[in-house]
Amino acid sequence: QVQLVESGGDLVQAGGSLRLSCAASGSIFSNNAVGWYRQAPGKQHELVARITSGGSTNYADSVKGRFTVSRDNAKNTVYLQMNSLKPEDTAVYYCARSIGSVIIDSWGQGTRVTVSS
Repeated sequence: QVQLVESGGDLVQAGGSLRLSCAASGSIFSNNAVGWYRQAPGKQHELVARITSGGSTNYADSVKGRFTVSRDNAKNTVYLQMNSLKPEDTAVYYCARSIGSVIIDSWGQGTRVTVSS
């Protein structure tokens, strides 16, 4: 069974940067696509970025050009580099594996990102 643990969230000023990490334990997840999702207060989870097992990526329009998702299969870790952060990026960020559009992991603790204006 794979357990994913998110880390790296913090309070930053608008325009700042953060790198989030999603570490997997229990099993190798190199064969799975992994997505970063976020949930702002009062809103549903939304897909922010996704990386396939082959390294292909896709992003939400709201973060294109600012966020970069990458993976290090040797470390069983997926990263989300977030630059030029905006207050509207404030949310709890989660990672999860997916098969197509179907998320196959339960939501973990997430990591909180707060961007002040």
